[in-house]
Amino acid sequence: MKVDKRIPLDRFNTLREEALATWPTGAEVRLQEGFATQRAIGEEKNFALAMKKAKKEGKTLLQPRAGVALVEEHIRLLKYLENEGQADLLPTTIDAYTRQNRYSEAAKGIEKSQTAGTSLLNGFPAVNYGVAGCKRVTEAVSKPVEVRHGTPDARLLAEITLASGFTSFEGGGISYNIPYAKNVSLERSIEYWKYVDRLVGLYEEQGLPINREPFGPLTGTLVPPFVSHGVAILEGLLALEQGVRSLTLGYGQCGNLVQDVAALRSLVPLADFYFKSAGFTDYELTTVFHQWMGGFPEDEAQAFAVISWGSVAARMAGATKVIVKSPHEAMGIPTKEANAQGLRATGQIIHMLSDQGILDSAAVDREVELIERETRAVLEAALTLSETRDPGEAAVRAFEAGILDVPFAPSNQNRGKILPMRDNEGYVRVFKPGGTPLPPDVLEYHYQRLQERSRAEGRPVGLQMVTDDIYAIGKGRLVGRPK
Repeated sequence: MKVDKRIPLDRFNTLREEALATWPTGAEVRLQEGFATQRAIGEEKNFALAMKKAKKEGKTLLQPRAGVALVEEHIRLLKYLENEGQADLLPTTIDAYTRQNRYSEAAKGIEKSQTAGTSLLNGFPAVNYGVAGCKRVTEAVSKPVEVRHGTPDARLLAEITLASGFTSFEGGGISYNIPYAKNVSLERSIEYWKYVDRLVGLYEEQGLPINREPFGPLTGTLVPPFVSHGVAILEGLLALEQGVRSLTLGYGQCGNLVQDVAALRSLVPLADFYFKSAGFTDYELTTVFHQWMGGFPEDEAQAFAVISWGSVAARMAGATKVIVKSPHEAMGIPTKEANAQGLRATGQIIHMLSDQGILDSAAVDREVELIERETRAVLEAALTLSETRDPGEAAVRAFEAGILDVPFAPSNQNRGKILPMRDNEGYVRVFKPGGTPLPPDVLEYHYQRLQERSRAEGRPVGLQMVTDDIYAIGKGRLVGRPK
């Protein structure tokens, strides 16, 4: 029997007063007015409905990353991306100060940007602009808009943006803590994100669908699929417990086509199994594929090749949407023109592959089976740490024990003992498992695959391979071969 774990309304209202009081624009938020704003949005601008429709039709939608400091400049940017870039879905990427709840510094960034006449922040400071400023953004465009950020405590950001007509909100208490923060308690960030999901649940109770998207790539650096799957499924459970119904689980490209296709293909059945085992049936599950999150080549032609490879993988895996990179990734924040070029290049690949189905092969099937075994081993070990299989408690204890471990993450909540590297065909394998409870035969398989690479390169398996792999794509290869 499923237990109601939603935050009680009286408790939520108390927490809400605290969240809204953290910055003056919080006083502008009225829940009933937020409901009215969402109710007035047409179906064509609702993210959850767009994802549901794309899944039904077997389409892969295009979404960039984008955000600048000034409202009018941000609107021009989004309009350019939906018109010139032909984006199906739009983002609002939040600036780094807002992600750290440093709203005073974001305010100074706005002032300096106004003086300079251009953005001096690396994103859109939504909290500082409040409901009125954010509504100008959502009302100015014709496509659904999502909030993309990286915030351990996103309560106020969620309140303002949902009340302003944004219909999707990215992140989670694990995925927006472990890869992004150093000293934030995992237990606390999970509680903050329960608040966000409870808020989304309140909109859902009014018949107003809001899409939620845990951040799949994590650190985006040689993350084995079972690691990101484990986090995504736990965050999905936490969201469903608070009333979320539209979930998009994601995965960041690793580079080997078979592994990438298998990873995304295994994610939905794994998630369905754990969600239904916990008693959830009323949800819509879609997927997102993130193009390569690591270092890019500086040469634009080579960068387009990386973008195109990610586009092939996304479509061959049957992703519901793909997060698109630009040919300026190695240079910093891309221009709107470069962002649109990345979108059009991706769109061309997606459209060319749309009639070709998804990639089926014995190699994909074998990798799906491997990823499923690995993910189940980690999740079962994590969930048994909680007597009630509570996903939040399980996550905290699993990270403490090293059962869940994200490679190269800055958080002091993360053991950082797992060490991945590529095998001779570019699959991401486990070199050192740390406390990750993979079955012995699976660990032996990883070991043997790495030994194949060792023999091919004539050097021992070691840390230098890891370093070489991290920089390989930026240097024109997938596997970090010695010169």
